[in-house]
Amino acid sequence: MTIAELKHTLDSLRNLTAENEIVEFKEAKTGYDFTKLGKYFSALSNEANLKGKPYAWLVFGVENKKHSIVGSQFRQQRKDLDSLKSEIANKTTNRITFIEIYELNEPDGRVVMFQIPAAPKGFPIAFDGHYYGRDDEELSPLNLEEIERIRAQATTEDWSAALVPDATIDDLDEEAIALARKNFKNKFPEKASEVEVWDNITFLNKAKITIKGKITRTAIILLGKEESEHFINPAEAKVRWLLKDAQGNDKDYAIFGCPLILAVDKVYAKIRNLKYRYIKDGTLFPDEVNQYEPYSIREALNNCIAHQDYTKHGRINVVEMDDQLIFTNLGSFIPGSVEKVVKEDAPEEHYRNRFLASAMFNLKMVDTAGGGIKKIFNYQRERFFPMPDYDLSGGKVKVTISGKILDMEYARLLARNKDLTLEEIIMLDKVQKKQILTEFEEKHLKSKKLIEGRKPNYYIGLKVVEKTGQKAAYSKNKAFDKSYYLDLIEKAIREHTSLERSDVDELLWNKLPDWMDEKQKKNKIGNLLSELRMKEKIQNTGSFSKPKWSLKK
Repeated sequence: MTIAELKHTLDSLRNLTAENEIVEFKEAKTGYDFTKLGKYFSALSNEANLKGKPYAWLVFGVENKKHSIVGSQFRQQRKDLDSLKSEIANKTTNRITFIEIYELNEPDGRVVMFQIPAAPKGFPIAFDGHYYGRDDEELSPLNLEEIERIRAQATTEDWSAALVPDATIDDLDEEAIALARKNFKNKFPEKASEVEVWDNITFLNKAKITIKGKITRTAIILLGKEESEHFINPAEAKVRWLLKDAQGNDKDYAIFGCPLILAVDKVYAKIRNLKYRYIKDGTLFPDEVNQYEPYSIREALNNCIAHQDYTKHGRINVVEMDDQLIFTNLGSFIPGSVEKVVKEDAPEEHYRNRFLASAMFNLKMVDTAGGGIKKIFNYQRERFFPMPDYDLSGGKVKVTISGKILDMEYARLLARNKDLTLEEIIMLDKVQKKQILTEFEEKHLKSKKLIEGRKPNYYIGLKVVEKTGQKAAYSKNKAFDKSYYLDLIEKAIREHTSLERSDVDELLWNKLPDWMDEKQKKNKIGNLLSELRMKEKIQNTGSFSKPKWSLKK
């Protein structure tokens, strides 16, 4: 928006007789609580959906009665405002965040305007695991009826079940139908003898791929001939495999289209599932495993096919690198969070492509009974490999599966520690990868003394260290008592008469904990010198820009 458009929008909002479900004013003169801001984000997003509006507004620097401008000092640096987008995304369903954050410097003070998108159809927005709404002007939990009303939006139309009027069974691939029959018999062995006598139309109806003999979009996607893809245009039913080298340069690629039931095996054949060797416990002989569990590759790819948002007209991607596979499909992650899926280990209540998911279940391509994602996590755990990474931002789902061990002793012993649940291992895996923990994860791991350090630089705690043989790494992360550093500085000055700041840095740098970055170490040393100076133990006999520290007589 231009400045003029922003001013017009602000004037329109201020001219409202009162706040409503999709407009909220806050003075926020000096700041505002992040958690409460997140709750308002959830509430306004959900209310915009229910009112059929594309977005809602949260305005800081305007009082909520007469709507006069009072000015706000909330996050005055632009970079701090911009970082709020990722901070909110980390706590919301499907990583939904602000459309934009605007600033207006009015004569009466600074105004910050948050443009909040309406919750997507079918997906109420939660903040930190809870759904919020508005009762007139008041913030309140989103009631069950409203949650179901939003969710029902996703069930009114199933793109994958739509009929393709001009398509016939002749537009389906015979080899694909033969494989579908084989998979169906494996899935339902009690029906194997019946399947043998069914003609193709009967089989496709029974497998819920066609409807009363009529071709569906699902039939084209899974079983359609390569030239039949035009029936679902402008949607695409393609999987692109891309091979990259260690520097990220493209080395090879291939694109596979209909029928996708055959494309899965073609993509799998392209992936170089090399042998990985390591020493197992209790033996001197190396053990060999494939870099990737075959089930994990097929499950991840089939999930992309089942959950792709075909209305976005994009392709599914499989990127192969030296030590990891990356799968991406367009569309939001319907369950909301991977942690929820792993913990509940149950079928989802809602599917984007219900008809397609059902057909793939019948053809033994996916497991709609739940547990597929959790199986991938457990396979990684059993092989001592890192947990899969899920990135749900940017309107797509990105899954990364690692094909190597990050830390042999840590991964092997931690994965076999019977005291830890899979959920706890997932949390500790985030610590090992230096990823941000949620407030709940921080509290849980701290309560069990599994992590130590300061946010965000946590490291594995002593309780786990003692079981995994990482005592040296623990000691490097654990700081000495402050008195140790103060005594060391005094002793060094006494021995050398005086020390410059660079000398003090060199003296303490490697003795400070590894979790500190360069800036934190600089600040820590500066604070130690200031404390000694204030206690009149040392004095600066140099200049402000180039201090020289000596003992004070």
